[in-house]
Amino acid sequence: MTGVGTTPLGLAVVGAGYWGPNLVRNFQASSEFQLRWVCDLDITRAERVLGEYSTVTATDDYAAVLADPEVAAVAVATPAGTHLEVALAALRAGKHVLVEKPLAATGAEGRVLVEEAERRGLVLMCDHTYCYTPAVTRIRELVRAGELGDIQYVDSVRINLGLVQRDVDVLWDLAPHDLSILDFVLPEADRPVAVAAQGADPIGVGRSCVAYLTLQLASGAIAHAHVNWLSPTKVRTTMVGGSKRTVIWDDLNPQQRISLFDRGVDLTAPEDLDAGTRRDLQVSYRSGEMVAPALGEKEALRGVVEEFAASIREGRAPLTDGRAGLRVLDILEAATLSLARGGALVPLAEPS
Repeated sequence: MTGVGTTPLGLAVVGAGYWGPNLVRNFQASSEFQLRWVCDLDITRAERVLGEYSTVTATDDYAAVLADPEVAAVAVATPAGTHLEVALAALRAGKHVLVEKPLAATGAEGRVLVEEAERRGLVLMCDHTYCYTPAVTRIRELVRAGELGDIQYVDSVRINLGLVQRDVDVLWDLAPHDLSILDFVLPEADRPVAVAAQGADPIGVGRSCVAYLTLQLASGAIAHAHVNWLSPTKVRTTMVGGSKRTVIWDDLNPQQRISLFDRGVDLTAPEDLDAGTRRDLQVSYRSGEMVAPALGEKEALRGVVEEFAASIREGRAPLTDGRAGLRVLDILEAATLSLARGGALVPLAEPS
């Protein structure tokens, strides 16, 4: 993978629906990119998104976009079922690619994209937007610096009275956010090795509207995610518990996004005792301070744009590269299999 110079990178946004306008706004605001095209099957929608940006061309001709030699990169914001076709065409045209989550509709399709990008030495980045929030960035730093100690558990809740999707269940709709955060925050030695999922469809729409996902981590720790379209209240919290400290992220509390607790449970027994003996010994409770680290406010998608540009210029894989997107897909597919098997634990394949 080779880098490029310092001139703005020509870019096209493909898809002008729900997420496309956010990409257009952030790429327009970036000095790293020159937005040249917005492409959508409905050209009037592309024109509506551009509004005052008269120097950018709206089109419904994707072939014309890919034929433009000034386009170095393509940002894909189309439905997941089209990601393989759209992103693969861009890679084969020699363009770097940013893909909205999930990376593809299936793990097999995701692998095609990853292999194509690697074969051509191109950047393939997954838009795992939450990973670029100041809060999640800080949590990653705390975990990887050992500030929390050994990770013992992760617990996340993502619930709201949401839009029931026509083509996917609540796991595929909401859990990619939590799974991408988990993948981003945890070191490789702590990645998930197995998953079990349970779901319910209490309103009879034909797919799970409430689901619980439990992951076994390689270290022996456990991670859990609760996703729900039917909750009358909106909750967005993640807790990462370690042997030294625990951090809680409340995304809906702008005054105190994260809280770091020096509180927990310690077992006052030598490490060399057998497990049965250790359990019988005294448990002590640690009750230290709670601090709320100061965080700057920054739009997460701005961080995505910056990382996309940096990875292209430096000729390196982005923090949320295609393989990160593929790991999320593998967990989702295993969770779907677990649902079909009544919540059975499904091992995850070894990463290739």
